[in-house]
Amino acid sequence: MADLTHFDGAGRAHMVDVGAKPATARVAVAGGSIRMQAATLARVRDGKADKGDVLGVARIAAIMAGKKTADLIPLCHPIPLTHVACDFELDEAACAVHCTVRAETVGATGVEMEALTAVQVALLTIYDMCKAVDRGMVMENVRLLEKRGGKSGDWVRQDTRQG
Repeated sequence: MADLTHFDGAGRAHMVDVGAKPATARVAVAGGSIRMQAATLARVRDGKADKGDVLGVARIAAIMAGKKTADLIPLCHPIPLTHVACDFELDEAACAVHCTVRAETVGATGVEMEALTAVQVALLTIYDMCKAVDRGMVMENVRLLEKRGGKSGDWVRQDTRQG
């Protein structure tokens, strides 16, 4: 378990000590998709969902989730986010909504968990707002797309396929 940083020498879970690490600019981008029936996607696109502006509410949910990540993931550090942006792409051919979240901070630890949590909550919010007409929606392919900054440097996913 030596390379799993959330375990100590005895194999016990612990929060990683980042106190001695320098504060640097850090960015993470995550993505994911939700597939649905064509009629459901049309409701989302046209703003005709019974609960209102699906993508507007999901965008706010993503931002809120990013800010609350440390409350949800036990060993995640609470970090001061400097920016969270959530974008959606409607994919008529795949009957899907693709979500991308960019999270940023200046700190001693990265923002990958915040970006990933934000994507998943955005997709869950879409599901919640549309489930009355389509319980068969599928959330999929939630993944880190890139990270910048920190000791481990930059990383960009090579497999960029959507859902």
